Amino acid sequence: MPTSPSRSVSPSALATLDKVAARTPDGAALFDNLSLTFGTERTGVVGRNGAGKTTLLRLISGALPPAEGAVTRVGTIGVLEQRHDPEPGETVAGTLGVASALAVIDRVLAGQGDADDLAAADWSLEARVAETLAEVGLADLAMDRATANLSGGEQTRLRLAGLLLARPDLILLDEPTNHLDVEARRLVAEVLGRWHGGAVVVSHDRDLLGRMDRIIEVSSLGVVVHGGNYDLYAERKATERAAAERDLAVAERTAARVGADAQRRAETKARRDAAGRRKAAKGDMPKILIGARAERAENSGAGDRLLALRQAGEAESALVAARERVERIRSLAIPMPTTGLAAGRTVLALDAVGWVTPEGRPILDPVDFRLTGPERVAVTGVNGAGKTTLLRLIAGDLAPTVGRVERPVPAALLDQEAAILKPDETLVEAWRRLNPEGSVNDAQAALARFLFRNTGAHRRVGDLSGGERLRAALACVMTGGQPSQFLVLDEPTNHLDLESIAAVEAALCAYDGALVVVSHDADFLEAVGVDRTISLSRPSV
Repeated sequence: MPTSPSRSVSPSALATLDKVAARTPDGAALFDNLSLTFGTERTGVVGRNGAGKTTLLRLISGALPPAEGAVTRVGTIGVLEQRHDPEPGETVAGTLGVASALAVIDRVLAGQGDADDLAAADWSLEARVAETLAEVGLADLAMDRATANLSGGEQTRLRLAGLLLARPDLILLDEPTNHLDVEARRLVAEVLGRWHGGAVVVSHDRDLLGRMDRIIEVSSLGVVVHGGNYDLYAERKATERAAAERDLAVAERTAARVGADAQRRAETKARRDAAGRRKAAKGDMPKILIGARAERAENSGAGDRLLALRQAGEAESALVAARERVERIRSLAIPMPTTGLAAGRTVLALDAVGWVTPEGRPILDPVDFRLTGPERVAVTGVNGAGKTTLLRLIAGDLAPTVGRVERPVPAALLDQEAAILKPDETLVEAWRRLNPEGSVNDAQAALARFLFRNTGAHRRVGDLSGGERLRAALACVMTGGQPSQFLVLDEPTNHLDLESIAAVEAALCAYDGALVVVSHDADFLEAVGVDRTISLSRPSV
C-alpha cells in the first residue's frame, strides 16, 4: 500500500470543533465533548457504519449545527458528498460551477457582451477547466452534456473537478472512490496527493487511506486520533486485538482460579468445623473453650466468605470487561460451513457467452471460461465493460443472447445490496423463503451461527447495515440443506466499513467452495486469495 509522501503541514487551523456534541434524530448521542482541529494535513476518517463519520463532516462544513459546543471555520470549505443527484437539466458546466462564467465568455466572443461582461471575462477559465477534467480522467467532456447521462463514477469525478476549480482551503470527501474502477481510483488518489490545502476523507479504501497524514477513528466509545497513515493504524489495531484476546484468557484463568480457591477454602473450613463438633461431642473440653473456638471459627468463616466474595466480584468484573472488549472485536465474525466441493468438479463453463440489449447494443463481448473445483477468480475491467452482466449470466439471472452457460453446481449471486433479501421481510422470513424445507427453529439456529441471535433473527432486512445485510445473505445461502458450493460476488465491499470488510475477507478465506468476484479493491482481492483474473474491455460496437 502506498504511503503518504512527506509534506510540510501548516499548524494553522481551518476548522476547529470545541466541546461539540451531536445527536441522532431520536436523541441518541453520537459525540459528546468533542474537540478537534483540522489544518492543511490530510485526515482519514474510519469507523463502523452508523458511528457518525458523515455527521462529523457535516459538523465541520456547517451543514449540521452542533447540539452543544462551537465550530469555528477559517477560509472556505468544499464538500464532495457520497450521494448527490443532479438537478433536472443540469449540465457538466453547471456541476463544475462554471456555467455563468463560460456564458460570459461566449457572449463576449459573439460580440454580445457589455462592459460588465468584458470586465468579468476570465480568459484562463477554459484552459483550467480542460486541465482539471483531464486530471480526473474526463478529458474532452462536452460542457453542455447532461450530468444525469454520466455514470455514477463519472459524476463523482466531475464533482471532484468542480472542487478543484473552486480551490477551497479545506475539502471534505465522503467515500470519494465508491463505484469507481481501478483507474479512476488511482486518479482520485493522485489528485488528493497533489492537493495543497486541507483534506478530511471518509473512506474504506485502504489504498487511499494509506496516503493520509493521520487517521481519526469514530466509534461508540468516542473519537480517537492516530498519527500516521492507515498502515500504522492497522498495526496498532492488530496489537490491540491481540492484547484483548490475551486479557480475556488471563481473566478466564483468574476467574477459574478464584472459584477453585473459594471452593477449597470452603471445603477446608467444613472439615475443621466437623472435627470441632466431633471433639465437642466427646465432652473432654471446657465449655468456655468450646465457645471461644466456635466464635473464632465463625469470625474466620465470615472473613473467608467476605474475601471470597470480593475476589469473585473482582474476577467477574474483569472477566465481563474482557469479554465485552473481545466481543466488540469478534462481533462481525462470519462462520462459513464446509461445502464439500471436490477439487476436480466442473463448476462453470462459458462457451462464447455474450449479451446484447433488445435494441441491439452490445453489453458483453463473447467470453470463454472454465472454472474447476474451489478456484477463486476476479473479474476486472473499466466501468461499462459488462462485469455485472457477466456475473448475472454466470448465476443464471440472465440468459445469454449468444453462447452457452453450463453450471453443474448451484450458484448464489450476492451483490453489494444483497438483493436476494427483501427489505420488508425479517431474517427468519428471508431464510425460510430461500430454504423452504427448513422450519422456524432451523432458521433461528442457522441465523444464530451468523450472530443473529434471539430477537436479532427477527430484525427487518431494511434495518440492517451493509455489513449485517451481507452477513445475513451469507447465512441464508450457506446454512440450508446444502451450502452453496459456488459464490458469485458483485462489489461485496462497496458499502461496508473497514471492520466489516475484514470480517468478509476472513469468511471468504475460510470458504472452501468456488468463488467469482467483481471488485475494484485490490487489497480485498489479495486478501481472499484470488487465483486468476478475467479482464474485460468495453464491448466493440
